[in-house]
Parts: sequence; C-alpha cells; structure tokens
Amino acid sequence: MAYGLYTHIQSNRRRSIALLIGLFFLVYVMTFAGALLAEALMAGNASIEWLLRAAWRDLIQALPWVTIGTLIWMAIAYKFHLKMIDALTGGHEIGRQDNPRVYNLLENMCISRGITMPKLKVMESNALNAFATGLNEKQYSITVTSRLVDQLSDAELEAVLGHELTHIRNGDVRMLVIAVIMAGVISFLAEMVFRLLFRGGFRFGRGSRSSGDSGKGAGGVVIAIIIALVMIAVAWLLSIVIRFALSRKREYLADAGAVELTKNPDAMISALRKIENRGELEGATSAVMEMCVDNPRSGIADLFATHPSIDSRVEAIVRFAGGHDPGPIALPEPDTSREQAEGHGEPGGPWSPTGPATPPSGPPTPVGTGGDKPFLPSQPPVEIGGQSAQDQGQPGPWGPHRRN
Repeated sequence: MAYGLYTHIQSNRRRSIALLIGLFFLVYVMTFAGALLAEALMAGNASIEWLLRAAWRDLIQALPWVTIGTLIWMAIAYKFHLKMIDALTGGHEIGRQDNPRVYNLLENMCISRGITMPKLKVMESNALNAFATGLNEKQYSITVTSRLVDQLSDAELEAVLGHELTHIRNGDVRMLVIAVIMAGVISFLAEMVFRLLFRGGFRFGRGSRSSGDSGKGAGGVVIAIIIALVMIAVAWLLSIVIRFALSRKREYLADAGAVELTKNPDAMISALRKIENRGELEGATSAVMEMCVDNPRSGIADLFATHPSIDSRVEAIVRFAGGHDPGPIALPEPDTSREQAEGHGEPGGPWSPTGPATPPSGPPTPVGTGGDKPFLPSQPPVEIGGQSAQDQGQPGPWGPHRRN
C-alpha cells in the first residue's frame, strides 16, 4: 500500500511539473495570439504569411518583458496570497489556548510523522470544509470551518487534518497555488484581449503594412483574426483543464494519505459523508474552492469539477483500504440564532483565548471518543513563580480544585 502510494506521489509530482511548464508555455501562446490579433487589426491589407511573420517578430521582442511580467505576478502572489485568501475567507490563526482539541490533534499527527506543523486557522462558516495553502514551510497553513469542528468527531476531524497534511507533504498545495497563479495570468490576458476587441479598443485599417501581397485583400486579415481568437480560447480552456487535472487526481492520493496517517479508513469515509454537499464557502472564489476537501458541483457543472465525487472517493477508500460506507449522513441544520450565544468571535466563546465563560460542569471528553468539545478546557497562562491553579481556586485540567 505504502509503496504504491509513494510511487503514485512521485509520478504525480513529475506530471505536475510538466503541467506547470505547459501553463508557462501557454502564456507565450497568448502573447503570440495577441500580437497576431493586433497586427491583423492594424495592418488593413496584408497576407496571412506576412501577418504571421510580423506576429512572430513581435513575440521575440516581447518575450523578455512577458517573462519578467509573469515572474513579477508570481512574486506578488507568493508574498501576498495568504493575506488575500484570509481576507476572502475570514480565516484567523489559532493556538493551543484557543482550541486545544483541534490544535493537539494536528500537533500529535505532525509529531508522530516528523512533519513540520503548519499554522492552524479557523473561519466562521456554516459550511463543512477545510483547505491547506502556502508555498513553503513558513507559509503552510490549514484552515477549517467552525461548523466542521462542531460536527465532526475527533477521529473524523483527525482524518480531515490528515488529508490536508498529505496535500502539504506531497507538494500538492505548492503546485496548485502556482497553477492558480499562472492560470490567473492567462485569464487576465484573455480578458484584456477580448475587452479591447469588443469594446472598440482596436480599429481596422490604421495603416497599410503589407509586404507586396496587398492584392490578397482583407482575406488574410480575417484568417489571422480567427486564428488569434481560437488560440486565445484554446489556451484559456487548457489552463482550466490543467488546473482541474492538478486537483482531481490528487484528492484520491490525499484521501489515501489520510488513511495512512490515521490508520482509520472509517473515519475518513464518515468525514467525507458529513462534508458531502455541505462544503460551499460563501464568498469564496473558485481558486479557494479548488483547495478545499470538497468542491461541490452537480449536473452540467460537474463536468468542470475540480474534485471527484464523494461517492467515487468513498468507493476508492473502501476498495483499497477497507472500511464501511454508511451512505449519506443527515446532520442538524445550523442554528444561526445561537451564534452569539455560542460565542463565535465573541469573548468567552469556544474560539476565545480565555475559553468558555464558565468552567465545564463535568470531566472533558478525551481525544478519540467522538465528542465535540475540547478534551482539555482552556486556561489562562500562569506566570512562573505566581500562584498555581489550585492556589487561585480556578479549575484545573480535570476539574475544579479548591484549597482546604
């Protein structure tokens, strides 16, 4: 199992690098198509052969500037993509004091496998989803939704965290972020060309730049415009297909990696069934949804889905790792009226650094029992040399302690 998994990981990495090189090549294709379109619209009267040669000369001259511009685009995205994603999703970093249950699950898994622990973030959302992002060990982070934490047991939440850790370990996150950045360059160039074309940015006949083949009339110009538009459309579509290929195939490997990390295929299966059709993040862009555990699509939209269906993913786990498929799982609808009472984002709530406003009435739920509450209640930090929790009359990790 492990040998096959890592063999597929290495093969997938090589294919991913080839696909990303292809994306970079598509930027040059878009540049040539734009140059051909500009020459055709400005020549007025030229043969297709002359227009192609002129477009090729324009590409050679523009090549250094296009390369530099693309690298600058990538550098900006490298520096600021995390802030942009957090701004879109509202994700914020949490530590052990904020939610020891989730933090310890992630930390224990990283320690057991010698993996550098990524940052842990939470976003307030009624969706059930999670995603990883970053381009290096200093940037890697895993973001989970608040409802995902509420609805999943410890074992299921551990499986989801293992899924995202596998994406990081396999280099999927880095490759997908780069692919999204490159596809963004192509989409930007395509949109710019079509805006200029259909909003009157170009005009026919701004001069005659033929090379003696003017007798061929405007036929060459029309052919050149058609070729350019087809090249732009094909490049844009290929960039989307490449992004899908980078995402769809990797979800199976991430599921397998989660099972390998947790040794619990049932937990991964039940987590996917709970997330099924409940993962749509309100306000998130398609690029963010591509990074999530599930990117729900249905009907015709499924043809352009970045993730395989939950059914096919569950079937693969059952087939290759065992486990039991319970089928679709019903969950209670989120009670938005209780968000303030539960303290989402308010002091004294489950995500507050000071923990719940009142001590728990009974012993906490240990890890692995499937409880929704943190297995250790949050406590304010104790200064070295100061009073202990017992001396202060405050509850300790296993219940209240009082001085005699």
